[in-house]
Amino acid sequence: MTKRLILTRHAKSSWDDPLMSDHDRPLNDRGNVAAADLGQWLASRGYIPGEVLCSDALRTQETYVRIAAEMPDAAAVTLKPALYNAGPDVLLAVLRKATAETVMIIAHNPGIAEFAARLVARAPANAEFPRYPTGATLVVDFTEDDWKGVAFGAGATLDFVIPREIAA
Repeated sequence: MTKRLILTRHAKSSWDDPLMSDHDRPLNDRGNVAAADLGQWLASRGYIPGEVLCSDALRTQETYVRIAAEMPDAAAVTLKPALYNAGPDVLLAVLRKATAETVMIIAHNPGIAEFAARLVARAPANAEFPRYPTGATLVVDFTEDDWKGVAFGAGATLDFVIPREIAA
């Protein structure tokens, strides 16, 4: 059975308060709109996660709230503090503990960009993929029966989008 990963970098966050901790930064207006657009895009293609693993940073949580509002039967979110500024090895370790057929991970750069690049056998033909800008979302399939068997370089790219490509 195929496993599907939806890998999303949080949407654009606010830098309005220079004294606010990085962990507590919320989405800005553009990020709120972009996350809702991502939710519509995912739902329109049938990319509906059964499990959502999310960094515990405020901006990642808010990203999923906006995405979920656009989805039918949105999955509950599981906050994973280990995903906050995680590198590729930590992201893979968290993914290997997933249980649903379709899993969404919402995390941060620079780790998510490197993780995405290492996961796929062939990178998407999108000039923005290496940068993995805010809101970037990769949909990748694996031919594994269990997430424990997922390895770097084994993913088949199904889709990749950044919010400005889908903005209404």
